[in-house]
Amino acid sequence: MKNATKITLEKILTEEKGSRADEIRLVLSLSLPAILAQLTSIAMQYIDAGMVGSMGAGATASIGLISTTTWLIGGTCIGVSAGFYVQVAQLIGARRNKEAADVLRQGLKAALTVGLLVSLICILISGKLPIWLGGSEDIVKTSSTYFFIYSLAIPFSLIRQLSGGMMQSTGDMKTPSILSGSICILNVIFNFFFIFPTRTVEVFGLDVKVFGFGLGVAGAAIATTASDVIISLIMLFMVCFKNKKIALCNNKGSWKWQGRTIANAAKIAIPLSLDQFFMCSAYVAGTVIIAPLGTVSVAANSLSVTAESLCYMPGYGIGSAATAIIGQTIGADRKDLTKSFSRTVVYLGMGLMGLTAIFMYFFAPIAFSFLTSDPEVAALGTKVLRLELIAEPLYGASICCAGIFRGAGDTLKPSILNLVSMWGVRILLAALLVPHMGLMGYWTAMAIELCFRGIIFLIRLYRGKWLKKSMVA
Repeated sequence: MKNATKITLEKILTEEKGSRADEIRLVLSLSLPAILAQLTSIAMQYIDAGMVGSMGAGATASIGLISTTTWLIGGTCIGVSAGFYVQVAQLIGARRNKEAADVLRQGLKAALTVGLLVSLICILISGKLPIWLGGSEDIVKTSSTYFFIYSLAIPFSLIRQLSGGMMQSTGDMKTPSILSGSICILNVIFNFFFIFPTRTVEVFGLDVKVFGFGLGVAGAAIATTASDVIISLIMLFMVCFKNKKIALCNNKGSWKWQGRTIANAAKIAIPLSLDQFFMCSAYVAGTVIIAPLGTVSVAANSLSVTAESLCYMPGYGIGSAATAIIGQTIGADRKDLTKSFSRTVVYLGMGLMGLTAIFMYFFAPIAFSFLTSDPEVAALGTKVLRLELIAEPLYGASICCAGIFRGAGDTLKPSILNLVSMWGVRILLAALLVPHMGLMGYWTAMAIELCFRGIIFLIRLYRGKWLKKSMVA
C-alpha cells in the first residue's frame, strides 16, 4: 500500500489511471490543514462572540446587525481574488510557473485598487448603514462605529484572500491555513485588551491587574482590524518570497497590465462577485426581515450562524482543496481525473457535514452557553439551529460543487443558480413565514433553500456541462 504522505497531485497527474483510494487520501491531506484552520477559526469565533456576548444582547446585536454586510463585502473580494488564483491553479497544472507568477503580479495590483475603492465607499456609508438595515435606536451608534473601523482594513482583507488563494492554488494548503487560524487567535488576544477595561483577574489564586482600554464594541472592531492587517502582511510576504512555485523573487516578470490575464480574471470574478453580492445581499435582506422581531431574535440569529459554522467547517476545507485540485487537473488536460476527483470531493463533503450536524444537534445547548449569558437568546438560538441541521449534507454538496466549478473557471451558471435559490426560495419563503413564525420561520426557509440548492448543484455536477478546456491553454 502506498504511503499517504508520498501521494501528491503532481504524481497522480503523471499516472495513466489513478485509484479512488489515492484520490481520497490526497483530498483529505490537502483539506486537513484548511479544516483545522476552520476549526481554529470557529473556536476563536466562539470565544470572540462570548467576549462580546458578555456585554449583553445589545452588543451582540450591534455586530450581528451589520455582519451580513461584512459578508457581502468579503464575498465580493473573494470574487476578485478567485479571478486570479484560479488561473494560477490551471497554469501550475500545465507546469507554467513563470506565467503563474505574472498572474500573481496582476492580482496584487487589482486587489489593492479594488480594496481601496471598496474601503472608501464603506467609510462613507458607515453612519447610515445600521439605519438602512432597520436597527433599533439603542444599537445604531455602536453598530456604525464597528462598521467604520472594519472598513479601514478592507484593502488588507483582499490582499490576504488573494495571497491565501494563490498559495492554495499551488498546492500549499498548510501555510495559509496556519495563518488563517492565527488571525483568529490574534483577534481574541486583542479583544482581551481592547474590549474590557482595566480589571483584576485571578490567575492561579493570585490577583493580577490586567490593563484594558474598555472600548466595548469599538474595541472588538479594532481587534478584528488589527489582526487582519498583521496576518495579511505576513501572507503577502509568504506568497511573494517563500512559495516554491510562484515566489516573485524567483520568477522575474513584468508588472504591466496584461489584457488576456485581466479578461480571464473578469470571466471568473464578475459572475462570482455578482454571485457573492446577490447571496450576501440576500443575507442583508434576511437581516432586515428579522430586525423587527427585536434584539433577542437578532442576537439569537447572529449566534446561531456562528454556532452552525462548526458544521460546515469540513465542507469549506474540502471545497478549498477542490478548487486547487480541479484547477490543476484541467490545466494538465486530465478530464478523467477531473471527473473522478469531483465525485470524491462531493461524497466526502456531504458525509463529513452530515456527521458534524449530528454532533451539533446534541452540542447546541453547550455551544450557546459559551456564546451568550442571556438565557432567552440561548434557548431561541438552540431551537432554530436544530431545525436547520437536517439540511447540512446537501449544504455540503453545494459548497463542494462550488469549489469544483470555481477550479474549472465555471462561475456564471452556478451564480445564476445561487441567485434563484437564495432570492426565489429563501427570501421569498422567509417573507411569508417570519410574520407568522418569528425567527423559526426564517430558519425553516433557510433549511428548505439549502436542500434545494444542494440538489440543483448536484444535478449540474453530474450533467458535466461545467467541464471545459483550460482557460489558460
